[in-house]
Amino acid sequence: MNDEFKQNVYTLIGAIPQGHVATYGQIAKLAGAPKHARAVGYLLKKLPKDSSLPWHRVINSQGKISFPLDSDKFQAQSRKLQAEGVTINSGRVALKKYLWR
Repeated sequence: MNDEFKQNVYTLIGAIPQGHVATYGQIAKLAGAPKHARAVGYLLKKLPKDSSLPWHRVINSQGKISFPLDSDKFQAQSRKLQAEGVTINSGRVALKKYLWR
């Protein structure tokens, strides 16, 4: 994973508007590496705790939060999305309504 890809990923995540979500694959594709959705997840996992990037706006291609339902991280991501007006039903976001285009 090169520095240009990393920078593109961070820039794209920072551009996701409040109240919208993007998928890992969508970010990878826009960053120029469509087959590297997992790399996007890896970069998010390695973000510093004090990062201001809206990491919570990135979900999987099925519209689901990728953390286990009973985890603290799932709850934190759910709260952040709901605070922005994103509805979550059974751990899933309606991509037709909330996907960033």
